[in-house]
Amino acid sequence: VNKTIMMDVEYGWLFRHTHAVAASIMFLVLYIHMARGIYYGSFKPPREIVWITGYILFILMSATAFTGYLLPWGQMSYWAAQTITTLFEKIPFIGPDLVVWIRGNYIVEDATLTRFFALHVVFLPLLLIVFTAIHLYAVRIPGSNNEDGEHYTKEEKKHGKGIPFWPVFMAKEFFVMSVFLIFFFYLVFYQYKFAMDPINFQPADYLQTPAHIYPEWYFLAFYEVLRGFFFSQNLGLIAFVLSMFIAAFLPWLDKSPIVSGKHRPIYKVLFWIFIADFVFLTILGKLPPTGLYAWLGFIGSLIYFAFFLALPFVSKIEKKKVAGGR
Repeated sequence: VNKTIMMDVEYGWLFRHTHAVAASIMFLVLYIHMARGIYYGSFKPPREIVWITGYILFILMSATAFTGYLLPWGQMSYWAAQTITTLFEKIPFIGPDLVVWIRGNYIVEDATLTRFFALHVVFLPLLLIVFTAIHLYAVRIPGSNNEDGEHYTKEEKKHGKGIPFWPVFMAKEFFVMSVFLIFFFYLVFYQYKFAMDPINFQPADYLQTPAHIYPEWYFLAFYEVLRGFFFSQNLGLIAFVLSMFIAAFLPWLDKSPIVSGKHRPIYKVLFWIFIADFVFLTILGKLPPTGLYAWLGFIGSLIYFAFFLALPFVSKIEKKKVAGGR
């Protein structure tokens, strides 16, 4: 596939490099956007629907990326698809039959490729368009969040509260976009290899398993949570699913009356520990899960979940402080 795009398609090299770099950059921007939302409390009332629709978009983007990763039919993408689809076997009663239904065969084969192509090119992009529209409409109702976590009514906005979306806010975004595009096309033309795995240039071989299987960098943290519970496959699978979806429940986990992390000292410390841990898990995800690395992955996974489990207790402490300060 790589050879066909590069040699037989006009400007195929440009499409290939742009697509690969755009996927990585999109997830980088997405993670920054989500981290900013977590820090400034964009999941708190009245923006719960904004957060939930945004998180559905993240899951849909992840599914789109996963189905697209198989399409080059390279060695790493083939075995990554084989590994992830095998996880569905652990679902009670329907697991084995579900795996065969997803693959269209007992192993990842041409039928799987056809199904993933249809999902990646047609079905999932349509869902992304629909939920993007829903997400933008959900933002329009309460308005965008701000660094202080203050919510302004329409009347307050009419009297000068907040920043007008147009032209003030968008003018800044045009400048940021211009700088971003310079950086983006520099990567496309000169540094595109960072977004491609050399092992995936080898054609898929279902008879030869790679020494170490791993996904693209933007899924490494979640993959490391899956591997972190190395002593139990079932626990690893449960932890993996929870790690993907637990952030969607932030509106219920964090009930603090204080919105922005800017005014929450304890929360601020926990947040930066969480960010450092996510980066740590991403680095570990590309290393062999043996010896010390296996235990570090387990510890990192526990810290990941500890952030979310600590939020209800932090909320109680902050509620008492707010009540005591009245």
